[in-house]
Amino acid sequence: MVANIGLTRRVDMKKTKRGWLFGLLAFILIIGCVYVYQVAFFNDHFFPKTVANGVSLDKLTVAEAEKKLVANADNDTFTLLDNDNIWKSIPKKDLGITANYTVGLNKIIHKQNAFAWIPTYFNQRKYVLMDASLNEEKLNNTLQTVRTDLEKLNETRTVTQNASIKKEGDTFQIIPEVVGNNLEIDTLIKDLTAALKTGKKSQIQLENYQVKPTVLENDSSLTKSIEKINKIVNQSVTYSIAGETITVPKEQLADWIDYDNEKNQVALNQEKVTNYVAALGADYNTSTNPTTFKSTKRGEVSVPAGTLSWTIQTTEETAALTADILKGEGVSRTPITQGSTTPDKPLIGNTYVEVDRQNQHMYLYKNGALVLDTDIVTGKPTTPTPLGVFYIWSKERNSTLRGTNDDGSPYASPVDYWMPIDWTGVGIHDSPWQSAYGGSRWQTHGSHGCINTPPAKAGQLFNAVEVGTPVIVF
Repeated sequence: MVANIGLTRRVDMKKTKRGWLFGLLAFILIIGCVYVYQVAFFNDHFFPKTVANGVSLDKLTVAEAEKKLVANADNDTFTLLDNDNIWKSIPKKDLGITANYTVGLNKIIHKQNAFAWIPTYFNQRKYVLMDASLNEEKLNNTLQTVRTDLEKLNETRTVTQNASIKKEGDTFQIIPEVVGNNLEIDTLIKDLTAALKTGKKSQIQLENYQVKPTVLENDSSLTKSIEKINKIVNQSVTYSIAGETITVPKEQLADWIDYDNEKNQVALNQEKVTNYVAALGADYNTSTNPTTFKSTKRGEVSVPAGTLSWTIQTTEETAALTADILKGEGVSRTPITQGSTTPDKPLIGNTYVEVDRQNQHMYLYKNGALVLDTDIVTGKPTTPTPLGVFYIWSKERNSTLRGTNDDGSPYASPVDYWMPIDWTGVGIHDSPWQSAYGGSRWQTHGSHGCINTPPAKAGQLFNAVEVGTPVIVF
């Protein structure tokens, strides 16, 4: 009996082991079938926890995923936020974006290793798909509408301004910057366009595009410019013209300054400086203005311009004056001129020849002292001796003066001493053919314009004067 019991137990244990073995084999077979099934399944289905464009593609086919993504894209919007509040929400379909994700989805499927499907239940995979076509015309129309709305929004906002330099009266001051909240629309539209075309963003914060001042009140460039401007305005600027000193007022210097805040450049208004230099010429040019002269017998007389004169060269002088002023080191100038003399001294000094046409008398002063005087005969009424401030520009011995008489006949007059004073042939010379000088003889026996001088006196004058000596005829 005991033997039978032991035998039975051994038989039962064998059955139990056999059952466990069959069970294990069955489990392995089931697991293998499941694994193989899943491998086959994930050959054309997306792994679990696969996300594209924020949409779960868990176990979907490409066709199913395409449909789901397109539906999501059609309902998707692009949002413009203003301080986290929605300012404008634009459906992407209104932006001319047509979604088509098939190519991208197939790439994901092809990259999947179906045999490695088990870990995919534990790890999420995220993708951004940009397979979309754009209707450029529709997109541009929408962007133009957005631009127009942004421009209207800007009208209600405070405009940001850089710190700047402005003139207040006769002084210049730094005006602090203004921190506003207006928007840099061009940059915003550029980024919005890029975001729509790439699909990498779905919203934009307007405050990120607020214009910020780029030049602040304490900017070193402004400080340096103010220092330069003050140096320019507070310097002494004078002209020395014919012994007279002319000062450019501080207010005028301030008025000339042009400060370019954009370029941070200090310049002078060329129109205003030119006008000033031109006005100097109008007042002082001896080529156009008469000269006041203290005569021997007639007191102060006004003598018109003649060959001894100068003219301020407005363009050249404006450039030179501008350059000197901008240095800020003080300016003392004699203007740039053109003519037979320069403005750095009086037009008529202490040495000159005086021809008093009314009294028919001539004087020579040297260093303020009278060294010669004589009666003369000037031009007859039909060919009067011209009035003006002239100068002896040449000295010649034994010349022949040639010209035409009133009746048209030519004349040739030999002279021992010839001193021309203008450009038309008028000069001082000896005249041995004259039997008398002075008085009213010029009315009947006057010259063709020259100053007829007694031969002895003409010789004395010739030896006493130098080329360049002024000759005042009045």
